[in-house]
Amino acid sequence: MTTPRYTVEEQTARVFAWRHGFNATFLIDLGIKLGLFRALADTPGLSAEELAGRLGLKPRHVGVWCRTAYAFEMLEAAGDGCFTLAPFMDQVLATPGHPRYVGGYVQLGTDAAVEDFLLCRAAFRSGENRPFQGRPESFPRLVSEATNGLQYMSARKVLPEIAAVKAALGAGGRLLEVGCGTARHLLQIAKSFPAATCVGVDIDPTSIAIAERNAAAADFGERVRVVAGTIDDAAVHGPYDAVVMVEVLHEIAADIRQDVISACARALRPGGWLVIIDETYPGTLAELRDPAFQFAVQTAFEELVWGNDIPTREEQERLLATAGFGTPVHRETFAEHFTILRAQRP
Repeated sequence: MTTPRYTVEEQTARVFAWRHGFNATFLIDLGIKLGLFRALADTPGLSAEELAGRLGLKPRHVGVWCRTAYAFEMLEAAGDGCFTLAPFMDQVLATPGHPRYVGGYVQLGTDAAVEDFLLCRAAFRSGENRPFQGRPESFPRLVSEATNGLQYMSARKVLPEIAAVKAALGAGGRLLEVGCGTARHLLQIAKSFPAATCVGVDIDPTSIAIAERNAAAADFGERVRVVAGTIDDAAVHGPYDAVVMVEVLHEIAADIRQDVISACARALRPGGWLVIIDETYPGTLAELRDPAFQFAVQTAFEELVWGNDIPTREEQERLLATAGFGTPVHRETFAEHFTILRAQRP
């Protein structure tokens, strides 16, 4: 008989810790939506009463929030009862648009995942999904904000580090983003490569409507355009020197995933690059408990009723090989949780 990994007391403590994580998530959500983090970032050293007064909130409620946030080490406190943000929390929770900001990811949980988890109770019997498409405008905005850091690093680091892509886009080349959503990433790429033409395509009409407004406001003229439809619909503006997908591959239905990757290959000019930033699902039981795969495991559960299935490494590489991309596939881990795949069309 093998010795259990945890005692009964340890198992109980782990469940309590998971439950407290639920509270921490909603504590952060309140701090963002009520402006508590932002107020402390702007004016460090406020008492709970002063913070409540500035925001028109009830002192008792703000006091409990501050003390709980201090217990979770989101806040620091002085002996006089005044609170400040813990180190770096101004970037992480008080500054939307900062590459380190994760408030969008938290709110994707509180505003969307909670509803989706409630749907799971029926979906486990019916199999019914609630896909990305057809949701209110707040949903693609949250998804865009949740992936802001990935978008920033893709535009500022990942793409420029591919010498051929940097050279082509710097000389006025063309880039296609598949699953461009609200065009937030597309516009960052346009800023990073001021001579390039950037085209985004998405099948979600709600996202495209937001993208069109964002592109118009950015005023890049003909350098940036968004297309409602498929990759083949966007191919008329190619061929492309690079095709990029950020957190999109796993959202493509498994039965059409190969068709989409093959369409990406067709949209590229010979020598062009496909760049995929996504997650990689464990391929073995051992990997399910490997910390390197934990983000993908959680995403797969959170997006269960979206109908999403995250591909394993083997599937990712099979998709690229079948589409005719050259080998080897360049693979690296990014920000501990994400996979960057770079494949070149022969």
